[in-house]
Amino acid sequence: MKKITIGYIFYENRLRHDEKAFLKVAKKKGINLVLINAYKDLTEDELKDKIKDCDIIFDNSAENASLEIAKTVEELGKKVIETSKSFYYDEDKWMFFIKCQKNKIPTPRTILLSENWKSIKKEIEDFGQWPVILKRVEGTCGEYVDKADNMREAEKIINRFWKKGSERLPIIAQEFIKTGICYRATVIDGKIVQTAIKESKGWKQSGISVYSKKKFSVDKPLEEIIKRLNKAFKIDIYGVDLFRKDGKWIVLEINSAPAFDFFPKEQDKMVGFVLNFLKKKAK
Repeated sequence: MKKITIGYIFYENRLRHDEKAFLKVAKKKGINLVLINAYKDLTEDELKDKIKDCDIIFDNSAENASLEIAKTVEELGKKVIETSKSFYYDEDKWMFFIKCQKNKIPTPRTILLSENWKSIKKEIEDFGQWPVILKRVEGTCGEYVDKADNMREAEKIINRFWKKGSERLPIIAQEFIKTGICYRATVIDGKIVQTAIKESKGWKQSGISVYSKKKFSVDKPLEEIIKRLNKAFKIDIYGVDLFRKDGKWIVLEINSAPAFDFFPKEQDKMVGFVLNFLKKKAK
């Protein structure tokens, strides 16, 4: 029987725990894993050579730089999980909110801010949520996310977002839900395969400062939310961050390149779930 060959897109200057785990588990399962590092400058011919024998490609990078690699691979006729369209569209925090509203998925109250400061002040004042969370529509690991307690702080944060980086991307304002706890559910092939309670010493419940030591139970309302997310976004492998507000689930965001190391002892098992799914989709 022909071995399945899976391409693996990542963006790092060295192999992380994820890459090492995927290489180890793939070997145990008799799967050929081809590493495609978007951090390195690959010519089109080099990329063609890397993917020529791949049955399917898994994009495990949350970086915009890998998006062009994924789109190129798709144009070269290979299936990518997740698709470049899902990354480009669903990872946009404003588009995510709009899609959730359309599909009756509970999310924090959110507005899209204009780029004119006079208009922004009125929009935030009319929004009437203090403190208010300000986010750029794109960003990973809690980057470009901050909390303002008043208009003066909001102005400083927005100006900082505009000055930082090479692009002046749109910003959303979102209600602040004070819980101290964020819940993460990892979904593969439509099913929750792991839960984790994300804790932090600060107010921000995402990013590199978050840690997990405990899990939580999945109830019927959460199962219904996952069904709606699956239907609305059609993503096969993702993480969803949630809050509890007045005893009900609130969806904060989804991540199409989720972490698999919330519990290090379960990382190989999680990677195994991913590889089993990719193997199924490759046939």
